[in-house]
Amino acid sequence: MLRTFAEAAAEYCAGVEKRVGQSLGKMLVLGVLAGAFIAFAGVAASIAGTVGGKLATAAVFPMGLAMVILGGSELFTGNCLFLLPVLGRKCRALDAARCWIAVYLANLVGAVAVALLVTGCGVLDGIAEAAIATAAGKASLSFGTAFLRGVLCNFLVCLAVWMAFCAKSAGGKVVSLYGPIFLFVLCGFEHCIANMYYIPAGIFLSGGSQVDWGGFLRNLVPVTLGNMVGGCGLGVILYYLYGEKRR
Repeated sequence: MLRTFAEAAAEYCAGVEKRVGQSLGKMLVLGVLAGAFIAFAGVAASIAGTVGGKLATAAVFPMGLAMVILGGSELFTGNCLFLLPVLGRKCRALDAARCWIAVYLANLVGAVAVALLVTGCGVLDGIAEAAIATAAGKASLSFGTAFLRGVLCNFLVCLAVWMAFCAKSAGGKVVSLYGPIFLFVLCGFEHCIANMYYIPAGIFLSGGSQVDWGGFLRNLVPVTLGNMVGGCGLGVILYYLYGEKRR
């Protein structure tokens, strides 16, 4: 079963009011979990990609967002849709910004922790060369390219979050989110939280010789900005389509 888009907009805004009011501690824990979930999906997608290529990578990675949504955790990129309730005056901009900052930092901790653990226990040893090449390729993108790929990526990620929210069953949510995430991975768009795993993993595997923390930041800044534009842009569109009708 599906909610109508108007129903979904009203329920989503009400839910965000509660989410931004969570304690900072709870918000941070949920953010660490989401960063770890996306990183675990990145690990599995990388391993699948060595066997089945890019199609296999794109087929596996959506399970990261499925874990985030079904597990009730907090993901910065998906939370860019908070602009919908902000525009509808159901959530203060300051509260949304506080949540974005806390969740972003927590996502970083979760993703880097998984990168450190999987490289330390040898899970990536068999695909180390490919993992390092992936990290180096991301770190070498120009600012403009990384930014635009970030815009396109998070428009699709937030579309996946929105579609999943409109579904009422767990199975419906997974099916709904799968397509947009498959597309963004297959197209090679850039997701800041995923890159919090991919690039540090390459750094740890190469010892910093082929990709370093400077390259990580050169990727992370434009991709994060692009993700915000793409996700918030969809929030503006949804507000225009459904927020005004509720007022």
